[in-house]
Amino acid sequence: MSSTFGKIFSVSTWGESHGPAVGAVLDGCPAGIPLSEADIQVFLDRRRPGQGKMTTARDEKDQVKILSGVFDGKTTGTPISFVVFNEDQRSGDYSDIEKWFRPGHADLCYDIKYGFRDYRGGGRSSARETIGRVAAGAVARKFLAQVAGVEFVAWVDSVGAVDCPALDLETLSADAVEASPVRCPDAAASAKMEQEILDAKKNGDSVGGIVGLVVRNVPAGLGEPVFDRLDALLAQAMLSIPACKGFEIGSGFKAARMHGSEHNDEIFFDGNRYRTRTNNAGGSLGGISNGENIVCRMAFKPTATISQEQKTAGRGGENGSLAAKGRHDPCVAVRAPVIVESMAALVLADLFLLQKRNGA
Repeated sequence: MSSTFGKIFSVSTWGESHGPAVGAVLDGCPAGIPLSEADIQVFLDRRRPGQGKMTTARDEKDQVKILSGVFDGKTTGTPISFVVFNEDQRSGDYSDIEKWFRPGHADLCYDIKYGFRDYRGGGRSSARETIGRVAAGAVARKFLAQVAGVEFVAWVDSVGAVDCPALDLETLSADAVEASPVRCPDAAASAKMEQEILDAKKNGDSVGGIVGLVVRNVPAGLGEPVFDRLDALLAQAMLSIPACKGFEIGSGFKAARMHGSEHNDEIFFDGNRYRTRTNNAGGSLGGISNGENIVCRMAFKPTATISQEQKTAGRGGENGSLAAKGRHDPCVAVRAPVIVESMAALVLADLFLLQKRNGA
């Protein structure tokens, strides 16, 4: 099972949803980066469950401990190990699914591949695994902010049929996103999204959503053609997040309905550097960053676990039905923005170090 992401700045996550703990080991971080547990905790707090009626009721504080790689408040250049202990597991909620495969979950595929699975909360397929990504992403963000002033802001762009209006991505702030219970910075859309989620929850159902991302102050020249293109690595990173089913960069799928004359971004020199007047490319051309904002959108499916009874099959080949128990997010997109930001930071930190290694 692959649990490592990145070539130089690489993270290996470990742990299961209902095991004793989850965490990560981050390798390749340069020495001398100021780092404390508080620097990481602020991002884990955005990801953690139990934030309110929009998220699962599982009450985890997700307090991170740094076990290695930091001395006197700075990274040492050696592997950084993080751990977060699980404190509010209710494994008994999953006893019914020991013999049954949950529709929409990875249960069946894990069993087919390995002949065995951890049915308690999904084991490694649980979104709780993303704690390690967020912890490592927090370090990547500090590194990128220090070397280039890179900024990451992700938000919920849609929930179900409710869309957020177009935003000014030059001024959009994390504070504006976090002020919304559903992490949509537009107040009117936020209220409609909240109602959409509560209606689904009331009906024992769930609803999907789209998360937008803008990355500002990205150095030009990042990306390694042909197969390690910037956009390809971002797509891999995002689609590795549990429940993420779609990725687009820049104009994305809308480009298929455009002509070249309207899609091509006009280039000009502003006296300091080359710029483009529009950003249909989303900050990447030929798999290399062009210095403009990276703009992406990620589609998240509805939470697979719902309390409505669904038809399914069991490990013994029998057919039956299952009404899942447990505590689950009615819309996973609400907690996804910080995970999206973290994965983007891991991609860019790795590409930045690859570029430096190549002498650029």
